[in-house]
Amino acid sequence: MHKSSEQKDGSESETPNCFDSFTHLASTKPICSHKNTFPMKRTVRPLFVLLLVLVFVATLTSRAILRRSLLSVELETRVLTRDLSPLNATLLQHAAVEIGEEKSRKEIQQLLDGNFASQARHRTFVSWRRFIHHDSDRNLPATLRSPLFYRYWLDFRRVLHDWARKRRFQPGIMGELTRSVKVPLDRFNKVVDVAAAAKSGDKKYSSCAVVGNSGILLNRNYGSLIDAHEFVIRLNNARVDNYENKVGKKTSISFVNSNILHLCARRAGCFCHPYGPNVPIVMYICQAVHFLDYTVCNGSHKAPLLVTDPRFDVLCSRIVKYYSLKRFVEETGKGLEQWSSAHDGALFHYSSGMQAVMLALGICDKVSIFGFGKSPLAKHHYHTNQKSELHLHDYEAEYAFYRDLVDGHKAIPFVSDKFKIPPVVMYR
Repeated sequence: MHKSSEQKDGSESETPNCFDSFTHLASTKPICSHKNTFPMKRTVRPLFVLLLVLVFVATLTSRAILRRSLLSVELETRVLTRDLSPLNATLLQHAAVEIGEEKSRKEIQQLLDGNFASQARHRTFVSWRRFIHHDSDRNLPATLRSPLFYRYWLDFRRVLHDWARKRRFQPGIMGELTRSVKVPLDRFNKVVDVAAAAKSGDKKYSSCAVVGNSGILLNRNYGSLIDAHEFVIRLNNARVDNYENKVGKKTSISFVNSNILHLCARRAGCFCHPYGPNVPIVMYICQAVHFLDYTVCNGSHKAPLLVTDPRFDVLCSRIVKYYSLKRFVEETGKGLEQWSSAHDGALFHYSSGMQAVMLALGICDKVSIFGFGKSPLAKHHYHTNQKSELHLHDYEAEYAFYRDLVDGHKAIPFVSDKFKIPPVVMYR
């Protein structure tokens, strides 16, 4: 912009127009626009300067874009190298095979058809009938029973069909846990209304404690530390009464396997609330027939009774199997084909604790793990006299998984690269 100089009488006189900005492109003396100094016309000189400015800006912009592109490629290369290189392709392939998948599909179809031929399924069915007080002739088809029984039967078939239809591998399921689990819990606890819950679907709990049932908890007084977390997950209805100094007393959800609910279903009112009737229950399905118990008990629960997404179940199953296969090969030196016979392949399953930890990874910004591990001098469970472990779980493989989470730099198999695993601390 042209600057003006005031004369003593207050009038303004035009000063020379000088371009000092690009001294490195011309002589050390400023170029001024006195009349008739150059033969170049007035209309050409501004265009020339404008062209120089455009070239200069374009050069800077191109360099910035190129620098950002190179940085992006470098970071992407680092992430891929860090996340993918430690995983064994052969183990991934074997871990993705579900040995009992065909048998499971057949059993689900038989249940949908009303076929309870197996002894175990028939016992569940009989106890279910007695619970709703409609123990009529077992030879009659379910569709000919009382209207109440028929309504339960339709609900059972619907939830089982939907669950079976969704059961597949989807690594991105971790990113959906806040909406499928946290939002219903927040709505029940009146933290947010329905509209706000939909908007805050990606907001997580600031800190979560997953409290296992190992007897090693009796060696420490973690009660106050556990209760200081915003969200506390307890497993399989483990008692807290008389253990408050060791395990705390705060409970946000009770995470159980469906065998626990099956036992609760035999009680009046489907009572399954050692922490109180207002504590929600999150449950994973061990056997498809347990949806009978869920169908009846769901209506009697004041607090939400949520079933884990079957895609989440499949992800947990693959992760644990990967670590179990890895441990088996490293410790025995045997081939992967022999793993199944050593671990009852069709019955092999992750523990409730493992899936509870996975749930916490999906809904929490920070995760603390308590009561996972064992000691020769400690009981298997702090609240029972159980001494031995169940062989359908590979606890050592799961401990290796927890150590990788705590490390924070190890790749976790089958989890999407887009999912950011939060910081994890394990207390022993």
